[in-house]
Amino acid sequence: MNGGERSGEGEQPGSAGATGEDMTERCAVGFIGLGNIGAPMAKRLRDWPGGLVVADARSEATEPFAARGATAVTTGAQVARLASIICVMVQNAQQVEAVMSGTDGILAAAQPGDVVVVHSTISPTDAIRLGELADAHGVHVVDAPVSGGAMGAAEGTLAVMVGGDESAVERCRSVLEQFASVVVHMGPLGSGTRTKVARNLITFASFAAVGEAQRIAEAAGLDLNKLGDVVRHSDRVTGGAGAIMLRPTAAEMDPSDGLRPIFEHTATLGSKDLALAVEMANELGVPSPVAQLALQMLRPALGLEPAQQSIQQSVQQSIGQ
Repeated sequence: MNGGERSGEGEQPGSAGATGEDMTERCAVGFIGLGNIGAPMAKRLRDWPGGLVVADARSEATEPFAARGATAVTTGAQVARLASIICVMVQNAQQVEAVMSGTDGILAAAQPGDVVVVHSTISPTDAIRLGELADAHGVHVVDAPVSGGAMGAAEGTLAVMVGGDESAVERCRSVLEQFASVVVHMGPLGSGTRTKVARNLITFASFAAVGEAQRIAEAAGLDLNKLGDVVRHSDRVTGGAGAIMLRPTAAEMDPSDGLRPIFEHTATLGSKDLALAVEMANELGVPSPVAQLALQMLRPALGLEPAQQSIQQSVQQSIGQ
C-alpha cells in the first residue's frame, strides 16, 4: 500500500510527518483509503484518544490529516504497527487484499486479536475469503459497508452494516460510532456486505423507476424540478420504500396477520396508480417497462401473493415466452 508519505527524522509520533514506528503502544486507530467518503469518515477519528494513523495511495490525501496531528504512513504494515483496529475504505476487493497481504500489508505486522474493518463494498465471497486470509494470523476481519454517502460521513450519521464475530464487532463499535449514528450487527462475516447489496438494490432500482417517471412526466409537459421537490418532500413524510419493511419475513403474509388489511389497501391504491402510469405512458408513446413490472410484482412485494410464481411469470413475459 503506497499511502501518503510524510517523513522527517526526529519528529514526534502524531506530529505532521511522523512515521510513529518507534511507538510501543498500539492505541491508535488506523484508516486506509481517504477518498470521497473515507476522508470525512477519518476526519471524525482525528480526536481518537490513542491517535489516528492514516495511509492513502495519494500523498496529498494524507497531508491535511498530518497537519492536524495524525500520523501519516505509507503502508498497511506501518499502520498495523501502531493500530490494533484498522479501517479500510478502498475501491474494491483487489485493493483491500493488496493493503492486507504481502510484506507491506497489514497482516505482516498485525498482532493476534487485531481487527481489520472493511468498509469497501465488496462481494460476500470476497469478505469471507479475506477473513480466512486474516485467520491464519489470528486477525479478525469484519465487513462493515456504509450507507449515507459523503454527507453522512461528514455529519457522523452513516449507517454501518456489520458482519463478523460478535466480540470483534463489539471491539470496533466505539470506532464506528464516531462516524455513524446507526451501527447494526447483521450476523457472521459477509452479512454486512449482503445487507449493503440488498439496501443498494432498493436505491438503484428506484433510480430506474425515477428515470422512467421523468421521461413520462417530461413527455406530459411537466416541470421535472418541481416533480423532484414533490418526491423529496413526500419521501421525507412517508419514509419512502422503507415504510413497508415492517415484517421479519418476505414470505406470503398469513391471512390473520394484522398488517394484511393495511397492505391490501396499499396494493389496491398502488395497482390503480401504476395502471394509470402505464396508461399515460402508452398515450404519450413512452416505454414503461419498470411500471409494468412493478404492476405485476406489487402484490407479491407486499407479501399478499406467493412471490416465486409471479417472478417466473414476469421473467417469461419479459423474454417473450
